[in-house]
Amino acid sequence: MTKHDIAALRLKNQRIAAERFERPEEAAQWMGALQAQDYAQALWAVGLRTRAATLVDVERAIADGKLLRTWPMRGTLHFVTPRDARWMLALSGARQIAAARGRRRQLELDEDTFARSQQVFFDALSGGKRLPRPQMMQLLEQAGISTAGQRGIHLLGQAAQSGLLYIGPREGKQHTFGLLDDLVPDAAVLPREEALAELARRYFTSHGPASERDFAWWAGLTLTDVRAGLAGAQGLARLTVDNTTYWLAADTLDIRVPDASGVHLLPGFDEYFIGYTDRSALIAPEDQPKIVPGGNGMFYPMLVVDGQIRGVWKREVKKQALNLSAQPFAPLDSAVSIEEAAARYSRFLGLPLVNLSIGA
Repeated sequence: MTKHDIAALRLKNQRIAAERFERPEEAAQWMGALQAQDYAQALWAVGLRTRAATLVDVERAIADGKLLRTWPMRGTLHFVTPRDARWMLALSGARQIAAARGRRRQLELDEDTFARSQQVFFDALSGGKRLPRPQMMQLLEQAGISTAGQRGIHLLGQAAQSGLLYIGPREGKQHTFGLLDDLVPDAAVLPREEALAELARRYFTSHGPASERDFAWWAGLTLTDVRAGLAGAQGLARLTVDNTTYWLAADTLDIRVPDASGVHLLPGFDEYFIGYTDRSALIAPEDQPKIVPGGNGMFYPMLVVDGQIRGVWKREVKKQALNLSAQPFAPLDSAVSIEEAAARYSRFLGLPLVNLSIGA
């Protein structure tokens, strides 16, 4: 097996190239979690892995409580299913909170302030209510809790990491917050060993072939926890390529390496790139900085050709019409066509594609 084969398997196992899902929540459950720091990009990350779901369909799944956003790992927002949120947060929430302790001291946020703020949130949202972020901030100010600087977002974030809050559907342009217990009152918290095994099984089944270090990065876990998860996970197998050990679903080894040919327009922050610490199977080393220019934490949408990240792209929406432009890192072969991938994104948005340009 070669690095190109690894890319082909990841493309298939991430459900980008084949066997896509019917419903948005199925995609999120399969992936375990989908990074959702950039909301608009994350909607497409979900839609991309479905057969024909549109932007409206994905946002309806959020409104219906089948998808939610929270901070289950790495201190970063992800889409997860409601029933997965509780045990994922229990697995990693305490570690995330501890990791941010220094920053919270700088903001003069102590345990008493966190406890008071969570009581404010609980009192305001009990009974299935949801409130947009500005009103959540206003509630804190009215209770004498300052939201200045980044204090407010840290209070909201810790309430979510503690399992109290989740981020629900938008109200206008604002995201709303609700109580996780109101959405899934009977969601179980798995014993730690079981949670580690389940997260390992989800990750390596959907992201494999991947290494232990890839999983540790993705989940924000120690290598000790990663190995404990692998020891308890069912249905996984290992293989070695270029002296690196990878894990993936065992039944994947019983089939022919899939065909990776084709073009895909991936969103920024997509799991195909960000789900691994070693991205060498997917993109040339010299091109990696072009996805995250300046290392500023912003990931550009990616043009994938035959399993390889070969460029970036962007959209422009004007008067209910869509313009797309792609910028390959190097000239593409004349046989490569982006039109089908662009048309798929156009259908997802429900907007006509009026212009598609491809840079030199």
